[in-house]
Amino acid sequence: MTAFLTQQRLGSVLKVTLNDPETRNALTRPDQFQEIVELCEWLRDDHSIKAVVLTGSGASFCAGGNVKDMSERGGIFAGSPYQLRDSYRNGIQRIPTALYNLDVPVVAAINGHAIGAGLDLTCMCDVRIAADNAKFAESFVKLGIVPGDGGAWLLPRVIGMPKASLMALTGDMIDAKTALEWGLVTQVVPLAELEAAAMDVAERIAANPSHALRLTKRLLREGQHMRLDSLLEMSAAYQSLAHHTADHAEAVAAFVEKRPAKFTGE
Repeated sequence: MTAFLTQQRLGSVLKVTLNDPETRNALTRPDQFQEIVELCEWLRDDHSIKAVVLTGSGASFCAGGNVKDMSERGGIFAGSPYQLRDSYRNGIQRIPTALYNLDVPVVAAINGHAIGAGLDLTCMCDVRIAADNAKFAESFVKLGIVPGDGGAWLLPRVIGMPKASLMALTGDMIDAKTALEWGLVTQVVPLAELEAAAMDVAERIAANPSHALRLTKRLLREGQHMRLDSLLEMSAAYQSLAHHTADHAEAVAAFVEKRPAKFTGE
């Protein structure tokens, strides 16, 4: 069995591609879930990587769960209700906790359909850029199931509860233009320009010190569920760490001397 994820290192940016085009990069196998979790664990420890671009191979970004497996009650959809619950808890639900909580910024380059768990996967990323042919759907209800991978928590935090409710309760598909209008994506470009556009954002992110990037992303994540006073305390603690990094000193010196900064990750 070939690896689900392919990787390409581009300076301080890592391009990661979901690589199972025959299934439209469906998320349905335990080994796929494990690859994503292990990637996040590795990225957490490698401070030389400052940003990730996540995209799909073929015509789709990610088609979500494999409907064929659902119809046959096979794979992760096999077994009793209790076994199915554990399949979700020990399987696909490991992805949102690993990817959403990853300190390295992730840019989703959405090259085609992002359906069900595929849409939720984009919401685990920090920035979303779509090709003009991309389609999006929170389509679980059309299959008589519910968002099982955290979509009911993720999607409202990206586009707001009213629009998330509309998508989740109708299961209807929206196009890239609507996704842009609703704030689901920040940019829509022709498919041929998607990788360049995503890399441009990733490189602009990666131009900054790795410590500051990781601490900033963590504050943004924690700020979604903390009180302001609690977040201010956390921000003060993080700021005290940031002020004592060599990259902070270099950034200030470069600003004063009007020259490009040279960051070392220290």
